[in-house]
Amino acid sequence: DYSDSVNLVVWNWKANGGTATATISESGNNPAASVQANPTAGFSLITYTGTGGAGTIAHGLGAVPKMMIIKNRDVSDAWAVYHGENTSAPETDYLTLNEAYATADHNTVWNDTAPTSTVFSVGTADSVNTNGEKILAYIFSEVEGYSKFGSYTGNGNADGTFIYTGFRPAWIMFKATVGGDWFIIDATRSPINEADDRLDANESNAEKTSNADIDFLSNGVKIREASANGINQSTDLHIYMAFAEAPFKYANAR
Repeated sequence: DYSDSVNLVVWNWKANGGTATATISESGNNPAASVQANPTAGFSLITYTGTGGAGTIAHGLGAVPKMMIIKNRDVSDAWAVYHGENTSAPETDYLTLNEAYATADHNTVWNDTAPTSTVFSVGTADSVNTNGEKILAYIFSEVEGYSKFGSYTGNGNADGTFIYTGFRPAWIMFKATVGGDWFIIDATRSPINEADDRLDANESNAEKTSNADIDFLSNGVKIREASANGINQSTDLHIYMAFAEAPFKYANAR
C-alpha cells in the first residue's frame, strides 16, 4: 500500500489483452506454454511450465528476438536476461535483471542456442526451466521506428557516445556488461535535457540523479555522463533497450 503523497511510475507493453494467440502442449522437453504475441509491437508475453530438459518455445513474433527477460514465478530465482548484443555469442551468456552482476557464461540458461524467428531455447537452469514450475517470459524483437536493442562502448567523457535509434526515445534502459546497475531513464520523469532522473531495475531504492546524464534527441540518445560508474564507463561495453515516444515516422525534435 502507498499513501497519496508517494509518487509512482508505471511502464506498459501491450501483448494481446489477456487472450492467448497460441496454446502449446508439452512435447518431449519442449514446455507447454500460453502465448500472447503482438508482432506489430515486437512483444510477446509467454507463460510456460518447465520441463527440466533443454527445449524450445514458439514466441509468435515472426522475427528474431533481440531481448528476453525470464522469471520463475514459483520460487525466488533470479531474472535471467538475454540481449542480442551482450557479447559476440550472446546465446552462451546471460545477465541478471535483479542484480548488478556482470555478464556470465553458462550453457544451461539458453542451451547455447540463439533464438530464431520462430522459437527461443531454454536449458536446464532452474531460473528458466525447472520441471513442473510456472515461468514467465517477456520476449522482444526489434521494430523499426519503435524499438531498438543495441550496444556501445563507453568513453568516460561528458561528450559521450551518440546512440542512433531512428526515433525520439520515450524510455531507455542501460547496463554495463562488466557489472553495474540497470539504469532506467524516461522522458516523462525527465522532460528537459539533460535527462538524469534514474531508477534502477535491480534496486528498490528511490529515484536518483547520479551518473546518468543523457539528451533525448529526435533520432536517438546522446550520453552526457563522464562518470566511470554508470552508463559511460571507458572502453566497456554497454547494452540498452529503447522505445519511441512518437513511434514510426512521426517523431519530432524535442
